[in-house]
Amino acid sequence: MKERLGELKHVGIAVEDLDEAKKVYCDVLGFDLEDEMEVPERGLRIAFLSAGNTKIELLKGISPESTISKFVEKRGAGIHHLCFGVVDIKKTIEGLVAEGIEMIDRQPRRGAEGDMVAFLHPGSTMKVLIELVEER
Repeated sequence: MKERLGELKHVGIAVEDLDEAKKVYCDVLGFDLEDEMEVPERGLRIAFLSAGNTKIELLKGISPESTISKFVEKRGAGIHHLCFGVVDIKKTIEGLVAEGIEMIDRQPRRGAEGDMVAFLHPGSTMKVLIELVEER
């Protein structure tokens, strides 16, 4: 039986200026800032916003080598990825690979909030970067 992706957990949005993005998303659009953190090993600052039954992650690269900095330089600010919950991330990865999906992460790794995550290569998903997160 195929492992189905669960509910949308968050939408990752790459931004050039995190403070300006928070003004738009919080002050103008009315989302609540839940948390903010820096992840130096990935060259990121992240703001987590509550958007009802999902979250928005505003992602700002803090080093030129970070994937977000490179994304913004190449494509500009905008939607970076969609994140879906899964029950068993290893089993889901195995099933996706068996179905021909190319993975960026064949082994799960710790995400910014401590959960196990893995990314599907956008070349296999109609040019959409998809993140899996194992539900607790």
